[in-house]
Amino acid sequence: MKLATVEVDTPVGPVERIGAVDESSESDDTPAGEATLVDLTAAYGAALEAEGEPAPADLARAHVPPEMIAFLERGDRAITDAREALEFAAETDAERGPGGAKIRYEPGEYDLLAPLPRPNSLRDCMAIEEHVQNSMDGEIADVWYELPVYYKGNADSVVAPGETIEWPDYSSIMDYELEIAAVIGKRGRDIPAEEAEVHIAGYTVFNDFSARDIQGREMEGRLGPAKGKDFANGLGPYFVPREDIDVLSAPMTARIDGEVWSEGTVDEMYHSFAEIIEHISQSETLHPGDVIGSGTVGEGCGLELGTWLDDGDTVELEVEGIGTLEHTVVR
Repeated sequence: MKLATVEVDTPVGPVERIGAVDESSESDDTPAGEATLVDLTAAYGAALEAEGEPAPADLARAHVPPEMIAFLERGDRAITDAREALEFAAETDAERGPGGAKIRYEPGEYDLLAPLPRPNSLRDCMAIEEHVQNSMDGEIADVWYELPVYYKGNADSVVAPGETIEWPDYSSIMDYELEIAAVIGKRGRDIPAEEAEVHIAGYTVFNDFSARDIQGREMEGRLGPAKGKDFANGLGPYFVPREDIDVLSAPMTARIDGEVWSEGTVDEMYHSFAEIIEHISQSETLHPGDVIGSGTVGEGCGLELGTWLDDGDTVELEVEGIGTLEHTVVR
């Protein structure tokens, strides 16, 4: 199941909804935003209405909230209810749910947003040894092996799939980073690694856009990155529940204007997502909607390859089982 956050027009103006890709409308090469989506709240309400529930719309919003963080706060119950809604939609010819809500949106009837347009928080790790070795141009510090180091990014700078990225004026060196992000779905504090998996709701593709010139200057001061990272964070195109993807073996590819620049998998992680969650949650509470990046795969960015993005380049990051996240960068 692939979940999306979309914006749709209504008589009272545009609203956000959670949709699931109608698998019968999707093939391996269907671009993000061009599949039929099932409105999960509307479909769940239609299922309740068919069973004679007296207040199907209200109950549907409680079971399958139309906003992603509220959805995640319901934990595994929301995923289960979403599967039931998607199954009902596949079996019915009904076009509307309670109150006239559309059950399906065809391409052109919605705008695809990031799965979490505004995450609760955004952290990004550096957990893959080959990337660290290539980036540091020298010996890796002992602390990297001892701790899953990370920085905190700007959760307000998430960009939608397909959005054009205006590169900041203070930078002339444009780079991408090929990553997967885990999305937290269960609140927890001091989480042991062996219990961490149940706190992950699922995964999405993450492009940690990097302004390498200002990033390098910032980190000479032993803090950061900040302005080198915080202007744009790509998430999407879909959010996939953890049970629906073998995230460690999922092939990952970066293409620049159609040319393959990077390939890899996150099974190269020195620190696992479970170990990362154990570390982050020490004396600190994780909440539904927190996003944690894996770090870049080996040779998964221009810094490692010795080449940079050019004005007008289109970056496609694909993770098999999740989809392709595409952005164009302009100066």
